[in-house]
Amino acid sequence: MNEKPLPPVLVTRRLAPGVTERLAASCAFDLHDDDLPMGRAELLKAVRGRSAVITTLDDVVDGEFLDAAGPGLRIVANHAVGTHNIDLAACAARGVPVSNTPGVLTAATADMAWALLLAATRRLGEGERWLRSGRPWAWAPNFLLGVELAGTPLGILGMGRIGQAVARRARAFDMPVSYHNRTRLPEEQEQGARWLPLEELLAQSPVLVVTCPLTAATRHLLDAERIALLPAGAVLVSMTAGIVDEPALAAALDGGALFAAAVDNFEHEPAVPAQLLAQERAVLAPHLGSATVRTRQAMGNLAVDNVLAVLAGGRPVTEAG
Repeated sequence: MNEKPLPPVLVTRRLAPGVTERLAASCAFDLHDDDLPMGRAELLKAVRGRSAVITTLDDVVDGEFLDAAGPGLRIVANHAVGTHNIDLAACAARGVPVSNTPGVLTAATADMAWALLLAATRRLGEGERWLRSGRPWAWAPNFLLGVELAGTPLGILGMGRIGQAVARRARAFDMPVSYHNRTRLPEEQEQGARWLPLEELLAQSPVLVVTCPLTAATRHLLDAERIALLPAGAVLVSMTAGIVDEPALAAALDGGALFAAAVDNFEHEPAVPAQLLAQERAVLAPHLGSATVRTRQAMGNLAVDNVLAVLAGGRPVTEAG
């Protein structure tokens, strides 16, 4: 009796420990066992004939990708909360569902936003660089003075899961919270925060955290003109690539309009603009928002859950679109 062959699955990047092993019982999977993404030509070759692909944000899924995969592709499971690397319309036109990994990275990303906010307001990066450089120093009343968060108004641009988690953490600092979404949240989700139009939010936010998703409408939403609406000496933390115009942010720091800024996610990763690298008051992190063992395992397991659900004849657990 001939056994039915296992569906072929591609995992495009090394995932957190213990995740891909779950595929072994029901799939014939190949793993690109590297922390770096595949080149485009290698990726297009590797997807041929696959029933499922677990992708990451560096893998562009478009018509060319779908052509290379062929008609047997049944799901693209993105190992990310975002899907801006995927042409959702092209996938839908071919009947290929797309999944993402929402929810499981909320707490870790909100924690990282606060880590960056504290580092920026208290000048931790500057202080550490000073010590490591061997420069002489001594405690002094005016040495590396920062901004105190307690009681300071906090603005949140993007009050989704992550924005709401950032707001919950603000209670410990007695910070009044305002936010902007395209539409106001139901009152029970606002947690006492005020909805404001974008320009009003910016004008009233000495501290601003950006957590909204990247879309065609939000790309470079915070350009030079809008950054200039922030109060003098404001602190800006960006958790989403492409929302903040990075050269404009560097210029605002360079001119002293902002006290400090922190960025975790860059528009053209892994490249970081030289203008930002030159700013002492910029705290720069290499896309660490969800980088905890527990969260990355949860993201990987959710991607696997989506693949297994579709290969079993169902729909993705967390379908995007």
